[in-house]
Amino acid sequence: MIRRRAVVLLLLCAGCAAAAQELTVEADVRAVLMQQLRFSADDLANVRRGRVVKHGLPSRGPGEVAVVGAVRVRAPKAAFFARVRDIARFKSGPDVLQIGRFSRTPTLDDLAALTVDKEDFDVRSCRVGDCGIRLTADVIRRFQQEIDAKARDVQARGAQMFKELLLDEVKAYVSGAERMTQYDDGPKPVRPHDQLEGILANMPEIGALMPELPNHLRHFPSSRLPDAEDFLYWSKEKFGVEPFITVTHVTIVCRSAATCLMTTRDVYSSRYLDASVAFAIATDAGETPEAFDLVYENRSRANALKGGLGGLRRSLTERRARGGLEESLKTIKMQLEKS
Repeated sequence: MIRRRAVVLLLLCAGCAAAAQELTVEADVRAVLMQQLRFSADDLANVRRGRVVKHGLPSRGPGEVAVVGAVRVRAPKAAFFARVRDIARFKSGPDVLQIGRFSRTPTLDDLAALTVDKEDFDVRSCRVGDCGIRLTADVIRRFQQEIDAKARDVQARGAQMFKELLLDEVKAYVSGAERMTQYDDGPKPVRPHDQLEGILANMPEIGALMPELPNHLRHFPSSRLPDAEDFLYWSKEKFGVEPFITVTHVTIVCRSAATCLMTTRDVYSSRYLDASVAFAIATDAGETPEAFDLVYENRSRANALKGGLGGLRRSLTERRARGGLEESLKTIKMQLEKS
């Protein structure tokens, strides 16, 4: 999802209005923007002028891509978070094929609109070490044992079983129970929690603005922030050759009246992603409560970006991510300012 925003105005004074504006920015927010997120004074000046700025960030782990962008939106930040809560509307676009929000107590009905076609998951070709989607070895064996690959309804049965397993994964996540700890779909196992830890270690800006938030993401729900708002949603999206099905955890929390934060973290992705975290800052612009600065950062890891050609793939992926981020920020700005 895109969606992480905030920005700030600082810049050396070029007039009283600019100086007054700079004083309204919380000092630690300004420090994060300029140090960890590497916005220059010129970048922040362009944000004040209503332009979208974006750039890549250093990749600090194998297969990692990170981008960040910012824009000023002339609308209350509350309107932005209201849009996020209506996640199906917020993420609507040509690449989002299907989407739905989980209930507070997740049920199979929450996945009623999700279709699982052969291109999403072909149960007949799924083997340990060679499966089209991310699953554990035990789950892959269950499919082999419980579904007759020669049956006429093999796809329908595989789709239903996949949705039931996806629901089990979500229920386990929200209750703190044991989840899929290792994916065995390829020649090398992937441990998503280890990848999440690596990403969070490379995003000190989250803890800098709210020290308890990284553990909220690591150990949800046992280390839950008392004032945080959380929800999960699923989506089927176009990316690469085949679509992927993903479950995402959204957290919204305000650290002050002026600044609210949002994170999204990948709970499950059927393809492509080993782990992904996005961080948004939404902070009042200062000259009016009817405007805010929005900063959005995404840091993701993918197994396909490792290895011999990983550097080239990573460069191409980062370029695409920067372009997609710019379009997303422009769309958010346009929609909020029109409403």
